[in-house]
Amino acid sequence: MREPAEGRRPSLGRVLLVALPFAWLAAFFLFPFSIVLVLSFSEPVLGQPPFQPVLEWLDEAGELYLIVRLRVQNYLTLLADGLYLAAFASSLRIAATATVLALLVGFPIALGMARSPPRIRPFLLLAVMLPFWTSFLIRVYAWMGILKDDGLLNALLLALGLIEEPLRILNTDAAILIGIVYSYLPFMILPIFANLERHDPALLEAAVDLGCRPFRAFWRITVPLARPGILAGCFLVFIPAVGEFVIPDLLGGADTLMIGRTLWLEFFVNRDWPLASAVAIAMLLVLVVPIVLFQRLQTLLRLP
Repeated sequence: MREPAEGRRPSLGRVLLVALPFAWLAAFFLFPFSIVLVLSFSEPVLGQPPFQPVLEWLDEAGELYLIVRLRVQNYLTLLADGLYLAAFASSLRIAATATVLALLVGFPIALGMARSPPRIRPFLLLAVMLPFWTSFLIRVYAWMGILKDDGLLNALLLALGLIEEPLRILNTDAAILIGIVYSYLPFMILPIFANLERHDPALLEAAVDLGCRPFRAFWRITVPLARPGILAGCFLVFIPAVGEFVIPDLLGGADTLMIGRTLWLEFFVNRDWPLASAVAIAMLLVLVVPIVLFQRLQTLLRLP
């Protein structure tokens, strides 16, 4: 007689199938995160490594004591120093603006790809992913050559007679936005395209047959159905843009205030690893907590 399904023990293959992703998450996220979290409560010192251990064994009269030193001053410094608050605010502002611009550029592209003939869609996808075949750093350096005062963009505008003197674009927030939108645009296009490709064209046809104008049908049918793809694309652009370092450093110049560059300066210039770790933890909380609350709200709104 066969054993009932509820009495069966899970096979080794199923256990490994579930355990391997958790092991990967623990090894490459939880363990490094734990190291950074512990460092954020340590005290900076002159030496190698440049921090005092949080846990220390003390031997007094033959008795061992475990001393735990948790220094919260690093987090108080973030709240008291306006530099870090301004860096967080600037990073969120630039990342949010870049995300909106990427959505405005990426949604029409994704819509055009989804409504194109199936035989040419693979080539359009290849065109979107083609920039990833080139080094990220090389692509950012290319934008430096395009946006500088004597670069290709100013040369073109001067040749067309649209401007009388070169525009100062490099080392501004505009250059940072251009670099972020260009670099992360595929992350906006691909989720939206994957969503739009599954839409039934009969829904729009039925709406038009019932007297709905094309734009109103698009706004009332296509956009709500594409909401999961839009949210996924916005998250994929916004989250890495907040902590971006290379683009602000190369296109924004020395006066650019973003949290990624501030974090790099604390680690490698000031060598204040505890404070830099506190900045990293704070940045993670700034990103994760609103996302978790938003997903929770979305779940509650779906409930009957």
